[in-house]
Amino acid sequence: MIHRALTSGHWPSLLGAWLHFEVSFVVWLLIGALGIAIAREFDLSATQKGILVATPLLSGALLRIVIGSWTDQFGAKRVGLGMLGIAMVALLFAWLSGHSYPQMVGIGLLLGSAGASFAIALPIASQAYPPHRQGLAMGIAATGNSGVILATWLAPRLADQVGWHGVFGLMIVPVVLTAAVFAMVVHDRSLRKSACGGNGLADSFRVAFQERFMQCLCFFYAVTFGGFVGFSSFLPIFFHDQYDLDMVMAGAMTALCAFAGSLARPMGGYAADRGRGLRLLQGGLVCIGGLCMLLAWLPPPVWAVPLTMTTLLLLGFGNGVVFQVASLRYLDMMGTASGFIGAAGGLGGFFLPFWFGLFKDVTGTYASGFLVFAFLAMIAAGSVALVRRSMPVAEKQ
Repeated sequence: MIHRALTSGHWPSLLGAWLHFEVSFVVWLLIGALGIAIAREFDLSATQKGILVATPLLSGALLRIVIGSWTDQFGAKRVGLGMLGIAMVALLFAWLSGHSYPQMVGIGLLLGSAGASFAIALPIASQAYPPHRQGLAMGIAATGNSGVILATWLAPRLADQVGWHGVFGLMIVPVVLTAAVFAMVVHDRSLRKSACGGNGLADSFRVAFQERFMQCLCFFYAVTFGGFVGFSSFLPIFFHDQYDLDMVMAGAMTALCAFAGSLARPMGGYAADRGRGLRLLQGGLVCIGGLCMLLAWLPPPVWAVPLTMTTLLLLGFGNGVVFQVASLRYLDMMGTASGFIGAAGGLGGFFLPFWFGLFKDVTGTYASGFLVFAFLAMIAAGSVALVRRSMPVAEKQ
């Protein structure tokens, strides 16, 4: 059944979309994966650690809006190649520079360009498959967020051998190879006029701000994807600070948790393809809120790791559900929709490590960070319930 579904569209384009997102995700989260070593070298406070890790997430979130609109206007393939070029320049700066905390924050802003890959990969996958395969196709493309596994598991090990600066230099090689494969396999669809009018970013903003349903999806994605990417970025520092794990072990634990979330994303899209996606999302958010309340007790690692892994699994599942619903409603403007919704997710990812670091300095414990996220998850669950009641058409999607 899965084989038949994959061959119902242009699978090489799906492969190119996945590879673009996978490698870009590694680049996007590389500072988080190396955060322990960077923080040690510059003797950073918890707040400074949070800001450093969150900076690429912020710039990536803001760029998703622009890149999403450009994807609809100029085509995902040419925009995607341009973004890989910017990623190469960012890695070069990180390799040869980055000798102070302010410099690393600036490099983080530039590395955030890789986070905009989301607004490139998902439109490619969406346009390569028929409507009844949208959840599965975009779920597979979005498993590129498993790049966090490579970043958190491999980068600390490489840093032990070549230093954390050297890891950025080594990363240039897979980015170059990805650009070559992406150029060869992605089907370059003819440009079509966007459903938002084809007049550029201004019309994109108009549609986004007038569409109540898109605003709801943005909030849901800010919690689900924001939680996934935010936790994936900050967990190495959390495991190190809270449980005294070394950089390699903290990265391995984070990779394990992130693997669960990445694997669950296509499952969420596939389940939503079968109907009642918002009901699944509501139940998942309630469970996420409960798990974060348990994590706020800061249990020992034997309990903290499986609880965190289950939390990221549910967050990944929710990511797939949100974009399956979005793809059915905004198929003809998927670049714009993925840009705005993805930007909301990136902003959620920015705020999570920021408040974890800030509250740790203010309260002396990471428990407050988990309680804040539990509260947001419960609010999101209630909001899904309101959407289901007030927008019955959305529930059928």
